[in-house]
Amino acid sequence: MSFQTPTVRKLSAGCGAEVLGVDLRKPSNSDMEIIRDAYRDYGVIFFRDQQLTPEDHIAFARRWGEIDINKFFPANGEYPEIAEVGKEKEKKTNIGGGWHRDLSYDPSPAMGSILVARVLPKEGGDTLFSNMYAAYEALSDGLKETLSSLKAVHSNAMAFGAAGFYKNSDQSAGFKGENLIGQAVHPVIITHPLSGRKALYVNPAFTTHFEGWTPLESRPLLDFLYAHAVRPEFTCRFQWREGSVAFWDNRATWHYAANDYHGSRRLLHRITIGGVPLG
Repeated sequence: MSFQTPTVRKLSAGCGAEVLGVDLRKPSNSDMEIIRDAYRDYGVIFFRDQQLTPEDHIAFARRWGEIDINKFFPANGEYPEIAEVGKEKEKKTNIGGGWHRDLSYDPSPAMGSILVARVLPKEGGDTLFSNMYAAYEALSDGLKETLSSLKAVHSNAMAFGAAGFYKNSDQSAGFKGENLIGQAVHPVIITHPLSGRKALYVNPAFTTHFEGWTPLESRPLLDFLYAHAVRPEFTCRFQWREGSVAFWDNRATWHYAANDYHGSRRLLHRITIGGVPLG
């Protein structure tokens, strides 16, 4: 397929955009400028008809920053920079099968992740995204004011600890690092370091409670925010095809991998790019 000047097309009214007409194996400086602007403005961007080798995938990721080597997911045998996000035919549990944002439990959460399709089921296996700029902006002024002074604790124990979700599922053999449990504290409302916009920064997979509150006290408000954050008008749904690539901003979006393809194999390659402390 030939590529010309890239164009950007919104995927839905509330979330995401497709970047068309670019070859990610050799993006020019002007291509990168268009991609960077779309990434900043839309939070998650999608590419079609790409032919990325693992080397191409790594090279494109390095144009954005330092690669964060995943300490829990199984790594591709030849390329430690690439984490394998997979589900075999016989498995029932998928990876990422609930709303979350990656690595919010780190003091400097990941900037974003670049996911490349490798093996896809004949049907199903879409990924959903939700826009945390829009979720913040739709809150009442009173709740915005209340949340502006709060911080929240994020922990990886619920997902990746020895008693966590994955270690007690049929995916347990593929995961590692259950002793690498940690947590971090971040503002509930962040000012995004790239866009300068405010975004909601909690998520149901890793946020445990508000700092200075008990988990029991925190639960009603967190549950409200979780339900609010995935209102349909904030979300989009990406249908994977051969050659598809998704690149999302972990600070500005949540994502959710639909687990609706039992009996089929699915494998995607993920590279995560390191980030900065949030404020």
